[in-house]
Amino acid sequence: MMRIAHWIVVGTVIGSPALALAAEAHATAEGHGLSLHAVDIGRIGPLPITNSMVVTWIVGGLLILFSWLATRRARQVPAGLQNFWEWIVEGLHNFLEGIVGPKLVRKTFWFFATIFLFIVSANWFGLIPGVGTVGWGIRTEHGFRVTDPLLRGADADMNMTLAMALIFFVLWTVWALQVNGVRGFFLHLFGPKGDTAGLLKFLMIFVFVLVGVLEVVSILFRPVSLSFRLFGNIFAGENMLETMIGLAPGVASWLIPIPFYFLEIMVGIVQALVFFLLTSVFTLLICEEGEEGHESAAS
Repeated sequence: MMRIAHWIVVGTVIGSPALALAAEAHATAEGHGLSLHAVDIGRIGPLPITNSMVVTWIVGGLLILFSWLATRRARQVPAGLQNFWEWIVEGLHNFLEGIVGPKLVRKTFWFFATIFLFIVSANWFGLIPGVGTVGWGIRTEHGFRVTDPLLRGADADMNMTLAMALIFFVLWTVWALQVNGVRGFFLHLFGPKGDTAGLLKFLMIFVFVLVGVLEVVSILFRPVSLSFRLFGNIFAGENMLETMIGLAPGVASWLIPIPFYFLEIMVGIVQALVFFLLTSVFTLLICEEGEEGHESAAS
């Protein structure tokens, strides 16, 4: 068991999906740990409903309810929930504006703020006692073991993290085309940078075409890296908590995991911030040149 805990802790610290998967496989072999795949708990017609989908709906519903309660009686001088909600929104807006600038923040803030709040809320909801530990299972010589939990952390499901990364990829493409245009988009990827002439100009064109090909590969790989980074850290963290709970019986079974709960609270917000920062910087890199080009053309 200590060996399992070691690998899961290492996977959490460096964010390696490979170590997280190795820890999950090792844990499953001993009959413990979170399964790699979400469990089907029902169906709506041909659509399977998984335990991670249920958590996604719950978290989304809670965020909608909280925003409605905070803004249903909006006042000129905010107080209570409205004050707290405006503090969160304004803080995120100012933070994003400092990264992408005032023009781009108006176009993209709705997505980045939503994705940050959802990831943080989903990560913290997965730490509530009962998520992953209440459900269907079997009796063993060591007691009852849950094999099909009713609820599972949303970001511990690869389908969820990949879906968010793919949605960002589609929006990134739309924003890049809106700011740069089709011609400017391809010039940004494959066009030569700097002023050159003669034979050197043709050489630089060839070099930057090759650089553009590498950039396209990097862009296509971004959804994979974004989804695996978030999934790997949250999946490893939930496995780590289950392992810590199983290390000692009785009262110690809930005392030992307490420091790791605080660690996972911090990891939950850090991973949301990492997703937020990476996606916003990726957007800035493709749109910054187009914005500057438009401003110089107007002047």
